[in-house]
Amino acid sequence: MSVTPAVAAPATRRRARLPQSVAFTAVAVIFVLFMAASSVPSPLYVVYQQEWGFSSMTLTVVFAVYVLGLIASLLVVGALSDHVGRRPVLAAAIIGEAVSLVLFLVAGDVSALFAARVVQGVATGAAMSVLGATLVDLNPAHAPSRAGVISSIAPTSGLALGALGCGALVQFAPAPTHLVYVLLLAGMVVALALVAGLPETSARRPGALASLAPRLGVPARLRPDLVALLPILLSSWSLGGLYLSLGPSVAAGIFGLTNHLVGGFVVTLLCATGALTSLVLRSAPVGAVLQTGAALLAAGMGITLAGVLTDTVALAAAGTLVSGVGFGAAALASFGTLARLAAPGERGELFSVVYVIAYLAFSVPAVIAGFAATAAGLRPTAIVYGFAVGGLAVLAVIAQSVRAARR
Repeated sequence: MSVTPAVAAPATRRRARLPQSVAFTAVAVIFVLFMAASSVPSPLYVVYQQEWGFSSMTLTVVFAVYVLGLIASLLVVGALSDHVGRRPVLAAAIIGEAVSLVLFLVAGDVSALFAARVVQGVATGAAMSVLGATLVDLNPAHAPSRAGVISSIAPTSGLALGALGCGALVQFAPAPTHLVYVLLLAGMVVALALVAGLPETSARRPGALASLAPRLGVPARLRPDLVALLPILLSSWSLGGLYLSLGPSVAAGIFGLTNHLVGGFVVTLLCATGALTSLVLRSAPVGAVLQTGAALLAAGMGITLAGVLTDTVALAAAGTLVSGVGFGAAALASFGTLARLAAPGERGELFSVVYVIAYLAFSVPAVIAGFAATAAGLRPTAIVYGFAVGGLAVLAVIAQSVRAARR
């Protein structure tokens, strides 16, 4: 009599788990939700600045503390899911994100905004590596490149949706600094329910506590591929950092576009174009996509700079579109390459390393630009930043050409 419940219980648990295809989709949706939440404060920075009267330098520091929290989280818990499983780490990250959204809801000054962004950064960092690794774990056998495609599309599409959606709410809806966080909180509740139904894809193994020691480790066999990707990772993510930290301010301060929806659309124009590009090019050869992406990043930055120098909105928008294509191509090829090369036990730590590199490129130049904008002005800062991104993109073209020749 006692055997029947013991046998039935595992069967019930198995029935409660989502099928692999549904689980893969659920993880992709959670990925998009996290990235949307991370970009939501961008259109609100101008509102907070007007309400609380802080400088552009303070705004940049608020942006920076988010990234510092994210990188610290990647360094500490990036490999944890390889030891304790994907689901516990992802559930903890969702709860942390919910806490940050509550802090945003009750924020009444800059110090509260700082706290909310730090917590959000830690939660997002914990989520990103485990989400990327889980997508690879659940990747359908008949479509081996799908996880790499989703890993490139989810961040860019999430950033686009968050910025545009928040910009629309700020411009047209009541309680602009509150409603968006209520909606995101509801999304996190749904995400937690989805995680409860996910199958566990990473077997428990010893070393969980040791894995919390901050480190960056890449297996020797993967290092040449990662080094070859560095220039394009640096150029594409530093471009993204410029748009998310200073994009709405550039639209308002240089082009006089003060509409909050337009401020969000600046970010969306880059990120949505990148997401669409990743989708369209998902079956293209990786080497060609990398070189094309690097070339378009350089060309798009040049066109955008021409628009800034001549105060031509249409030219700057066209440059953003071209850069967006390069941004999406770079993300697709970079994450697609690593997703195919990494073994299951390497994925959590490898994705952590890649995201640390990406977010350092995303944050450090943007922070420098924020201080420079306060000291020297927005226009010269945007011009110098643009030339730097374009130079990195040219280096990326050279690096991929050298790598292809060696192969």
